[in-house]
Amino acid sequence: MVFQSTTGSVAASRIVVRPSRDADVAAMLAIYLHHIRHGVDPSQHHDIEAPDADDIRRRRKNMQKHKLPHLVAELEGVVVGYAYAVPFRKRPAYRYVVKHSIYVHHDYLHCGIGRMLLPALIDACAASGYRQIIGYIDASNRPSLQLHESFGFRQVGCLPSIGFKFGQWTDSVMMQRSLGLGATTPPDAPPHNS
Repeated sequence: MVFQSTTGSVAASRIVVRPSRDADVAAMLAIYLHHIRHGVDPSQHHDIEAPDADDIRRRRKNMQKHKLPHLVAELEGVVVGYAYAVPFRKRPAYRYVVKHSIYVHHDYLHCGIGRMLLPALIDACAASGYRQIIGYIDASNRPSLQLHESFGFRQVGCLPSIGFKFGQWTDSVMMQRSLGLGATTPPDAPPHNS
């Protein structure tokens, strides 16, 4: 399968999804900063103050410490996207729920990078014992909404006019998907981060 990007063709077989490393931090930061400066995603970017490499490194280390997935998509040694999950809320009652984020390099949007990162993230979260995964998606981001729907997410809420960026109010759609046995049985053991 070949995906078309703004910089040429991308063969899906050449993309590797793997756990992130410290060496990936600069690339992840560049991807994130581009989305903050040019994208409209109110669920992710209320804070206009951008993180620096140390912030990303610290967040990544904390996620690893708690056995939360932090993945990158790499094309010929270049990070073209990344995804991670964090606890939905800190209270113990919510310890089986994670929320996730996916960022794709702007030159590789709509090339299938998210389609490779999302199932890997779902699998990693399920393997860690989580039972639900949540995403907040800009209501105008139809490709992301469709991607999530194709992987079993369903809309469970809409937060109207929750973000204000680039001179406009934006809505955020909350999507959710069960992991593993979901809510059909009680959990056997707490997930790794509790």
